[in-house]
Amino acid sequence: MQVKENNAKKLNISENCLKVLEKRYLKKDKNGKIIETPEEMFRRVASGIAEADKLYGSTDIEIKLTEENFYNMMTNFEFMPNSPTLMNAGKELGQLSACFVLPVGDSMDSIFDAIKNTALIHKSGGGTGFSFSSLRPKNSVVRSTGGVSSGPVSFMKVFNAATQAVKQGGTRRGANMGILRVDHPDILEFIQCKENDKDITNFNISIAIKEDFMEKVIKDKEYSLIDPHTKKVTGMLKAKDVFELIVEMAWKNGEPGVVFIDRINKYNPTPSLGEVESTNPCGEQPLLPFESCNLGSINLSRILRGNGKKDIDWDKLKRIVHLGVHFLDNVIDMNKFPLDEIRDMTRRNRKIGLGVMGWADMLIQLEILYNSDEAVEIAEKIMGFIDSEAKVKSEELAMTRGAFPSYNESVFTEDSSRPRRNATLTTIAPTGTISIISNVSSGIEPLFAISYYRNVMDNDKLIEVNPLFEEIAKREGFYSRNMMEEIAEKGSLKDIKEVPEKYKKIFVTSHDIAPLWHIRMQAAFQNHTDNAVSKTVNFPHDAGKEDVKEVYMLAYKLGCKGVTIYRDGSREEQVLNISNSKKNDLKTENPVRDKKHVAPRPRPVVTTGTTSKVTTGCGNLYVTINVDDNNMPFEVFVQMGKSGGCAASQLEAVARLVSLALRSGVENKKIIDQLKGIRCPSPSWGKSGRIFSCADAVARVLELRLGNGQMHHKEEDLEHRSPHTMMEDKLANVVGVCPDCGAALRHEEGCVVCRSCGYSKC
Repeated sequence: MQVKENNAKKLNISENCLKVLEKRYLKKDKNGKIIETPEEMFRRVASGIAEADKLYGSTDIEIKLTEENFYNMMTNFEFMPNSPTLMNAGKELGQLSACFVLPVGDSMDSIFDAIKNTALIHKSGGGTGFSFSSLRPKNSVVRSTGGVSSGPVSFMKVFNAATQAVKQGGTRRGANMGILRVDHPDILEFIQCKENDKDITNFNISIAIKEDFMEKVIKDKEYSLIDPHTKKVTGMLKAKDVFELIVEMAWKNGEPGVVFIDRINKYNPTPSLGEVESTNPCGEQPLLPFESCNLGSINLSRILRGNGKKDIDWDKLKRIVHLGVHFLDNVIDMNKFPLDEIRDMTRRNRKIGLGVMGWADMLIQLEILYNSDEAVEIAEKIMGFIDSEAKVKSEELAMTRGAFPSYNESVFTEDSSRPRRNATLTTIAPTGTISIISNVSSGIEPLFAISYYRNVMDNDKLIEVNPLFEEIAKREGFYSRNMMEEIAEKGSLKDIKEVPEKYKKIFVTSHDIAPLWHIRMQAAFQNHTDNAVSKTVNFPHDAGKEDVKEVYMLAYKLGCKGVTIYRDGSREEQVLNISNSKKNDLKTENPVRDKKHVAPRPRPVVTTGTTSKVTTGCGNLYVTINVDDNNMPFEVFVQMGKSGGCAASQLEAVARLVSLALRSGVENKKIIDQLKGIRCPSPSWGKSGRIFSCADAVARVLELRLGNGQMHHKEEDLEHRSPHTMMEDKLANVVGVCPDCGAALRHEEGCVVCRSCGYSKC
């Protein structure tokens, strides 16, 4: 039910929130014009989801009251559903789930049915998880054809290509989780399949690890590899060696993660319907084949009370938990599922995932250190409360709506539990975009930065400061613009002398926190979460492989269902590699030009120059700049390694036009300005900054080599970076550049997200 805009609640939203809403969530007409306000969006969602109450006999007055409760909960930023619900509730598409798991059987029909279904899901805005463990290993004989199997990794590349071709509803790029059991014969190839970070780019990958394997790692014993097709042992490997290879690859670029699959199935509420083999793309939602998840998160920073010293408002938290469970259960009824099989399985079990965000902000307001025993204890208490109250509400819903249809086949009948509406209730999911909308820290992660540059594309220094820190700094009298710039440059408060020690401890960032505290926090929330916890364990760049190994073992021992790590800078590459040579004494004059007729200088018989290698999102680019007899830049050649067809012809065209301009005396800066900042869908990131496209890479080399019209050879010239680039390099977990807005992409909560515009790979 719509309300007039002049009666709508005026939202207090940040500029960044509005930017994200306009780009990704608000309704647009056929010409792309925004035709919805944020208030109208929340009203659309509240009305559309409350409508489900009609199925259970609620009156129009009762439905309207539910709508108002949902609307107020969202506009107060106390709770936010997953992105597809915000995008699609109350609209024709109506696909409201964030993630799905699809089966992949050991036949061509099953594999390509899964690819087709994946495309349909991605088109509707969802992400997908798969287990490839049932596929026969590479080089196995296929009886029907007499040929050999290409194996799981090869077929993953087909899924990856299909994902690349489908844009999710115009707003989200498809994300996948690929899982392989540790006892599959192709496990070594799978562990290393993303080593260079250029293949299978639309997948997160994880190893399904069994309890028996971990015991053999600890005891340094061998384990068996099992052909899933024949069920026969095909070989033996030392468990410790395989585990250390997993650690090495994760240390190198953050993947693979691990999921403790036996532990996940231990808590499977409906084992009679099958084993859980896979999770959603970020690993926090284990699902049966054809199940989907609908998720929502409570903003913990909004459940505090008191003007001075704050404490937790447990009554308010209870109210939001009950409303959140009601909301998410309604989502299942209002959802327009992309496949009938998904609709049937999802409604059979009615799994929901109520989680949290703003955890770091809440701790700051309580003046509790994130890396402290007190914070871990409060995590246990809060998540235990949420879990308990969620079950109470689910039992209440079951009394009026009925238990989930497979309840009598579930584990809950074994312990005389009261019937409940939902097979699972709680999940700690990534909240990348919805936490930006709510202007809080994401999930249960610590702060990623106190002060940083929000938009690196602007020439002005647009500093984004954590609002809680800014408030305290101004109140306590130590705020200054210069200090904010220094914090942005250093990435932490620990070396900022103006900040009192008390606040240095409270405002810790990801890299101020030892990795073991990350795992302890994850385990505390996992202890009271039905599904799993999405969290990234952050390591500094100089962390060793033994540090990663220690965290993996601790995650296993503390009861986590999986673990994802990221070592800062592990995916960065050297963008420009040019030999160091002496600087030539070059002339800077441009030749005299006839204003009536500009003709290019003739080409000398012999030219000399340098070739710069630039890593772009499409591959390695080689830019050669030659000079004439006067050591003036004369011509440019551009070649992409192993490219052909359209790419090669376009690069040749760019090089010819740049060469023509140089030979005609056009100022270098004018050429650079025309090429710099041109974007393509595959940008890249490196120590020398962002490379948005091949044209931008050419501009970068021209700028570094010919900035003042002379040819430069000294290596330090290539290491020059703008203040924006240097300061954003200090941010935790930067893994690349956002393809939408050009800001930093960071690895957090098991996903890759842009905090500037809301782009997410998951």
